[in-house]
Amino acid sequence: MFTKKIIISAFVLLSLFLTACGGSTREVARIDTQEMIDLSGKWNDTDARLVAEEMVDDALKRPWLTDFLQKESRKPVVVVGKIRNKSSEHIAVDVFANDIERELLNTGKVKFVAEKDQRDEIREERKDQNEFASKESFKKFYKELGADYYMSGTVNSVTDMAEGQRVIFYQVDMELINIETNEKVWLGNKKIKKFISQDSYSM
Repeated sequence: MFTKKIIISAFVLLSLFLTACGGSTREVARIDTQEMIDLSGKWNDTDARLVAEEMVDDALKRPWLTDFLQKESRKPVVVVGKIRNKSSEHIAVDVFANDIERELLNTGKVKFVAEKDQRDEIREERKDQNEFASKESFKKFYKELGADYYMSGTVNSVTDMAEGQRVIFYQVDMELINIETNEKVWLGNKKIKKFISQDSYSM
């Protein structure tokens, strides 16, 4: 009888151990890419998209665009340059830069040229065409569209943390510069503050 109780107890303990070890499951669900989800509280795709939308909307409402249209009677040509991450965390600045480019292009108010690395790659392709493509199809040099304005920016952050609570403050600064004159024609600024509260041991 005593041996039977030991066997039953051992079986129960083994069952509980196996349940604890293998009981957790992972579920994956596809969600709308526009849905706002903050898991860690850090900079994410939603922040990049919303800041890009607000920055471009603000930039194109400013006097520089009207002044250029009146003076040149054509759409200005813009290139998006470096977006520098000066924050305390890893930020995929390329995603943010792509959001800026897309918003600018989709407004239809400006023309857009490739950034420097892309231009270098395209020039290599043009060299290759001049050597190997037919005379009727190769693309000529010195036909590039020069940019009128250069847009760049920085992402900064400050984190304050105590007793299981954390506040992350982000500041995004963007500027638009006239390439010919070096004049800054627009300065944009966007601030984001996030409050995260959780158990202090897991901060």
